[in-house]
Amino acid sequence: MADKRSVHSWHSASTEAVCAQLQTGDQGLTPQQARQRLAEHGDNEIPQAARRSALGRFLLQFHNVLIYVLMGCALITAALAHWIDTVVILAVVIANAVIGFFQEGKAEQALDAIRHMLAPQATVIRGGQRQRIDGAHLVPGDLVLLEAGDKVPADLRLLSAHNLRIQEAVLTGESVAVEKSADAVAADAALGDRASMAFSGTLVTNGQARGVVVATGVNTEIGKISGMIAQVETLTTPLVQQMGVFSKWLTLLILSVAAALLGFGYYVADYGFTEMFMVVVGLSVAAIPEGLPAVLTITLAIGVQAMARRNAIVRRLPAIETLGSVSVICTDKTGTLTRNEMMVTTVVTRHSHYRVSGNGYQPEGQVHGDNASADQDDDLHTLGIAALLCNEAELRHQQGQWQVQGDPMEGALLALAGKLGGAERSDYPRLDVIPFDAESRYMASLNTAADADSSAAPMLYVKGAPEQLFTMAALDAEALDYWHRQAEDIAARGQRVLAFAVKPLPDATSPLQPGQFNGSLRLLGLVGLIDPPRQEAIDAIAECRSAGIRVKMITGDHTKTAAAIGAQIGLSNSDKVLTGADIDDLSDSELQQAAIDCDIFARTSPQHKLRLVTALQARGMTVAMTGDGVNDAPALKRADAGIAMGLSGSEAAKEAADLVLADDNFASIVHAVREGRTVYDNLKKVISWTLPTNAGEALTIIAALLAGMTLPVTAVQILWINLVTAATLGIALAFEPSEKHTMARPPRARYEPLLDGALVWHIVLVSVLFLIGVFGIYDYAVQRGYSLELARTMALNTLVVMEIFHLFFIRNIYSSSLNWRALKGTKVVWGVVILVTLAQFAVTYLPPLQRWFATEAVPFTDGLLIVAVGMALFAIIELEKQARLALTKRGGLKRTAD
Repeated sequence: MADKRSVHSWHSASTEAVCAQLQTGDQGLTPQQARQRLAEHGDNEIPQAARRSALGRFLLQFHNVLIYVLMGCALITAALAHWIDTVVILAVVIANAVIGFFQEGKAEQALDAIRHMLAPQATVIRGGQRQRIDGAHLVPGDLVLLEAGDKVPADLRLLSAHNLRIQEAVLTGESVAVEKSADAVAADAALGDRASMAFSGTLVTNGQARGVVVATGVNTEIGKISGMIAQVETLTTPLVQQMGVFSKWLTLLILSVAAALLGFGYYVADYGFTEMFMVVVGLSVAAIPEGLPAVLTITLAIGVQAMARRNAIVRRLPAIETLGSVSVICTDKTGTLTRNEMMVTTVVTRHSHYRVSGNGYQPEGQVHGDNASADQDDDLHTLGIAALLCNEAELRHQQGQWQVQGDPMEGALLALAGKLGGAERSDYPRLDVIPFDAESRYMASLNTAADADSSAAPMLYVKGAPEQLFTMAALDAEALDYWHRQAEDIAARGQRVLAFAVKPLPDATSPLQPGQFNGSLRLLGLVGLIDPPRQEAIDAIAECRSAGIRVKMITGDHTKTAAAIGAQIGLSNSDKVLTGADIDDLSDSELQQAAIDCDIFARTSPQHKLRLVTALQARGMTVAMTGDGVNDAPALKRADAGIAMGLSGSEAAKEAADLVLADDNFASIVHAVREGRTVYDNLKKVISWTLPTNAGEALTIIAALLAGMTLPVTAVQILWINLVTAATLGIALAFEPSEKHTMARPPRARYEPLLDGALVWHIVLVSVLFLIGVFGIYDYAVQRGYSLELARTMALNTLVVMEIFHLFFIRNIYSSSLNWRALKGTKVVWGVVILVTLAQFAVTYLPPLQRWFATEAVPFTDGLLIVAVGMALFAIIELEKQARLALTKRGGLKRTAD
């Protein structure tokens, strides 16, 4: 049975040995055998990763140390019957959880919308009867029949094959369909060279075959990759790591200060415990940026929505920010950098070399000659007719694009024929044909003109491997040397070479026989085919280079093809290619250096891709991996940001990825990087706004407590400030557009801290200014003889006004805020400012809210004074920033001069 023998040996065993091992024959399995084996091996399916339930996803929104502290505060305030405080704290916590829950749900729904893979069907012989069954019910030993257009339903050892070609790009990354036969191959043959095997999930493009199932489900090559994915360690994103460390230390600091103050107030200052505890709760609430998780989630969600508008679906929120920090993009070639469509790009005749332009299978484009005009070269014109007639494929225009029905290579030849004159098959009825065969390596078609009055003799058109047609053509030594050199030159550019020949047959009455025309054909020319790069991928790679991002191509295709594509898309060091065999010979430390130096890796397996990603990460790089095949899935999961193709991508690739490109457009990755950098900038602005304002609030309580003064604001008033401003002003920063030169900056370091020296200084400066402003207004009100409630109301409004002016400052923390664009702001900024202003008017002047928050109406002139305090804050911190930027600029100029 299949599980008693290594699946790696099936390709090297004889067909007789395979059938004997699997206890099957020409009649296939009996229904009873099939049922027994299905019970033994299970369904021919790869289990999908389980998803969290909606409840589990919601509960995970509370898994944050800052939220834990707040929920603890809520429980204690409830125990003390301070219900208003409890309600406000819980409102903050629940609002954060709801926002995160719904955003994650949207991301999963978006992915579901592009997931369309259906369970394959299979044609089998069971009990001597041909029948169609669900592919999930296949078992080892089943005889499966394949024909063009079928998806291979399981791993098969081929028993017979006729002109069989299979597209294996999803598994090996090789863009050209592979010729298959029933002959055993070497035991150590690479996966892409196992011609006697047909692998689950690949596509039959040409011919027919019969094979025996040797592996199903998780035992197939695709299934083994799925198992490898399960073992791959998923790295935590840099942002999540930084926020986790930041949250723990911040919480520890706040709780330590709160405990020290509680002890000081109760034992030293003789405050009552309940009174002191509520003060400490107010301090904790003031210091803890409880709205930060919600604002961070919203900031990421906005980036997700921006990417969705560009056909990129983000499955995991932090991934969008991680893209902004990538320093290396490792990309598959087939279908990612290239179109996954064969195209003729070179034609050589006796008279000239021609360059062919166009777009995919579209039969429109230009043919430019070096030494002759395409219109004056009779051999070129005849070659176009041969490409049309010596062909079994069809081109169809469906859903706004040209698609090939049949072998992709033959579809490319039809497109060439269209570019060379647009002849129709109906103009040349076929009289006879010799189908392509893997042994003879050529195809011949005998055709005549449809015009009954035509005196033209029937023509034999032949296409095939150059080496084969060279022996069949009438060539002298000089001509043979010329054609050999031309074929080698085309192959050196990574193109697949085909030759075309012709022979008039005026007396074509008997059927065509293989070999009867050897030495008598007239060679027309050679064509070079390649899976062409996407133009948008070329542009995207150039933009990545300007952003300081290295792009590395990792493909299962051949070395010459990889090098040719690498040169066309502008990769560095395109003349240097490492193969999978080279990688196997390198130790982990040697591979780390090789991964840095080389940008093109060919003939790689899933294990090689995984090792390369891990090696780059070991050098401290943040790695994004793109791909569409099952063979890309392990590396996609391991990468810091895995990016799968949505249209052509396999289910395994999508499941392993963090992002899915719904349009399969590599250029969308650059948009994602730009969006990721914008998201990080906005996150930094949110933190730069939140921490100083929270620290300022907390500092006012600490200063009042240590000085033995009455608190200028109460705990519930601080809760009000945090609920209203954090849910509005902080969110406004999440909508900030990309700044100029976003893609001109190099990637930030993987472990760059959120709290750097500049931010720490800003927190200290703003906190002190908040302290001065609040106590200044509070003291002013006390000196005027205002009531305690009015003095606190003025202090409360001063805090909010300073936070508003601080918002306008922080929007341009890296440049001047004194310009029209900065002052004009955005609709979101002005919308939240108006909302917060209205909320403050309500809490200040509406009687019901006055009773809840112990506030009083503020006189008009005092209100103007409060606004003036906010303007003074803005002026001071802007002048400080200008001085700091000037010093930084002078330092940079000095270093440049040195």
